[in-house]
Amino acid sequence: MIEVTTPEQLGLSSVRLLKLTDWLDQQVSRGRLAGASVLVGRRGKVGYVGTAGVTDLDSGDPFSENAVVRAYSMTKPIVTVAAMMLYEDGCFQLDDPVSKYLPEFSETPVWVGGEISNVVPISSPMLVWHIMSHTSGLTYGFMQQNVVDARYRTVGLDRRGAHANLAEWTQALAGIPLICQPGSQWNYSVSTDVLGRLVEVWSGISLDQFLEERIFAPLGMVDTGFMVKTGAEKRLVTLYEPEVGAGLGGINQVPSEQRRGLKVLEKPEKSTFLAMPKVLSGGGGLVSTLADYSRFCQAMLNGGELDNFRLLSPITVRHMRTNHLPDGKDMAQMGQPVWSETSYDGIGFGLGFAVVLDPIKAAIVASPGEHHWGGAASTFFWLDPLEDLWVVFLTQLLPSSTYPLRRELRVRVYQSIID
Repeated sequence: MIEVTTPEQLGLSSVRLLKLTDWLDQQVSRGRLAGASVLVGRRGKVGYVGTAGVTDLDSGDPFSENAVVRAYSMTKPIVTVAAMMLYEDGCFQLDDPVSKYLPEFSETPVWVGGEISNVVPISSPMLVWHIMSHTSGLTYGFMQQNVVDARYRTVGLDRRGAHANLAEWTQALAGIPLICQPGSQWNYSVSTDVLGRLVEVWSGISLDQFLEERIFAPLGMVDTGFMVKTGAEKRLVTLYEPEVGAGLGGINQVPSEQRRGLKVLEKPEKSTFLAMPKVLSGGGGLVSTLADYSRFCQAMLNGGELDNFRLLSPITVRHMRTNHLPDGKDMAQMGQPVWSETSYDGIGFGLGFAVVLDPIKAAIVASPGEHHWGGAASTFFWLDPLEDLWVVFLTQLLPSSTYPLRRELRVRVYQSIID
């Protein structure tokens, strides 16, 4: 069980937190979600844990605080932290060319429109910080926006069993043109998967081994990994998608007011996460729990340390949660995904996290410097150093753009702060 402190001791209102509980219950009663959980931590302690609904509509098993979920892109910050630990070990510099460590990228050209054969040479190399900030020129196959992401699908970059290992997967990726010159645009992409391969090259061990030895075990993240741990299979949550709703990558979009219902996308007993994948996805391959991901968040909010174990220096953490987009631009100015549930006005990107630059421009209640990210199955977390606050939200509805859950959740959490 997660230890919970009286909210008032942390400057939170027990009465106002009931609005958060009601919101959770409403997501289930309205048929938006089968189940979900929320954790709110402040001033070093957990002040709220709430759960609602079930892990599976057929079984009716309660959605508990130890439910195992597909973290998907909430894998990215963890792998970026792993890379920055190796940065502190002196394994690389942020402005090193990726091709210095992965020579297959030395000849990757840039697509300029039309047929995929319409390419030009790269004008400046893809750097390590480009892949940490999603300005690398890479993309995702599920975007379905151009011939480049179509090639991703053709060669099976989005299929867990299409390649023998992460090294082979990276070789295949490097043979496909970039969609823009590195550093010129922000494009959500497989960049962190490449970073996972770099972690292997720099450390000399597999990505799963590095994460387990250097992050998960020291932080006590007992349920987090690239597959569901033995004995935890019954805690894996069913993955749903809306019966009528928004498709991943902006495909088959319908108006938000028409989105409704739930249908099964993946049952736990048939999940690919029950076995270790051949390709370890640093961009979306982990499963985790509320307690585990909270431990990671708390360590990062503490400046890289938890319970006398230090992942990173506070200086490195501060660098990661600073906007790295050129000329102080936000993501909207650099190009944003068409599938996003909201605009990225006023939101920049650091190393592994989105960063709030201007809450007014972003039209959200938040603090400048708050940093966050989420997963495709509507999971989300954020860290607010100004308020000494961290929040983790877990559910399993794909895609995350179906409903504005994250914006709604922010309101319920921030209105509960009274001191």
